[in-house]
Order: sequence, then C-alpha cells, then structure tokens
Amino acid sequence: MSAREEVLARIAAAHRAAPPTDLPYEAIVRDYRTSSDLDHDQLVELLVDRLLDYKALVRQCRADDLPATVAAACADRGVEQLIVPADLNPTWLDHSRVTVQRDGATGEGRLSVAALDVMDGVLTGCTVAVAETGTLILDGSAGTGRRVITLIPDYHLCVVLPEQIEADVPQAITRLDGTRPITMISGPSATSDIELNRVEGVHGPRTLEVIIVSRHE
Repeated sequence: MSAREEVLARIAAAHRAAPPTDLPYEAIVRDYRTSSDLDHDQLVELLVDRLLDYKALVRQCRADDLPATVAAACADRGVEQLIVPADLNPTWLDHSRVTVQRDGATGEGRLSVAALDVMDGVLTGCTVAVAETGTLILDGSAGTGRRVITLIPDYHLCVVLPEQIEADVPQAITRLDGTRPITMISGPSATSDIELNRVEGVHGPRTLEVIIVSRHE
C-alpha cells in the first residue's frame, strides 16, 4: 500500500467510525451572535484598537475635514502619484497636491499592472468595516475599485464612513452581495517564514492607513 492509499484508507475508516451528521441545509444551527450591545463610539474605539494591533495606521476626522486629512496622509507618506477608482468621490481629493490616475472597472480605462507598479499608493473607500476583527471589506462597488489596485501599490489609504462600521462578521456579511469580488483586508500584507520572521509587503501593500470619518459634525 502506498502512502497515499494509506492516508485515504485512514480517512475512510474515520468516516465509517463517526459518519458526518446528515443535516439538511435549513436545519444547520445558527445560534451565533447577530447583534451587538456596543454603541457607535464604542465600535469605533474597538475598530481602531484592532487596526493598530494589526500594524495599520489610523486617522480620524470629521466629514468636512476628510479632503484635508487625505491630503495630509498623502503628504506624510511622500505620495506624488495616486491611483483612485474612477468612481471615487472627487471631493476627497480637493486638497491633495498629487497626480491622480483613475482606474476604470472595464475596457480601456483599466490601468495595466506595469502602470500600477510605479504608483506611490492607492486611495479607496470600503464597503464594510468589521470592528471586532479590524477587517476592511471591499467588493468592487462605487469607490472601492478593482481588487488588483489594492494589491500592487505599496501604500493603501482607505476611507471608512460612519455608516459602514459593523460590530462583527455576521452583521457585515448581511450587507454584502456574495456574487461580487469580495476582498477582506486585516492590516497590511504580511507573512512569516518558518523561523517566524515577519515580512511585510509580500503579496499586497506594505503600509495600510485608514481614515475613519466621524458621524459627529
């Protein structure tokens, strides 16, 4: 018996000893949490804590101050050339002194990988932010762009609006269209080798910065 056959035989024996429960889909127990007792300010505090724990950078501002905050973030990072989705709110860039390249979702408006690779950073919105896990979810809808534009540039600046913050994953999932290209981002790109040496920027941006917009004017 080959090693493969032995492994498969053991798996088959385990299934015979304890066969999986034959439950219809409708009978699956879904008693996980679907609500939260935290108010909005507490959710923001939790989201900030999780983002910082993941080594993301965080700024907070009022809605009126968002263009100035975007400009400050780009200036602090030395960003001169910035990619944005073609349908990003143009007022977010009102104060920025950068060269902007707009990336379209289809056709000739799409930037090539080579063009993306020479840009200093990308600015997007998000679809949902999960406070409990510090996860930003993008789905290609207005202002979030194609997945590739958030993977190639070394710096990703993401704006989170107050109505986009949810407490936990179940609440976030209910707001998503599962047929869209969903990207979940928890901190900057990072991996560890066998000796647990952390390496950032391997398969995505080395730096993730998040601007959380306050609901208070």
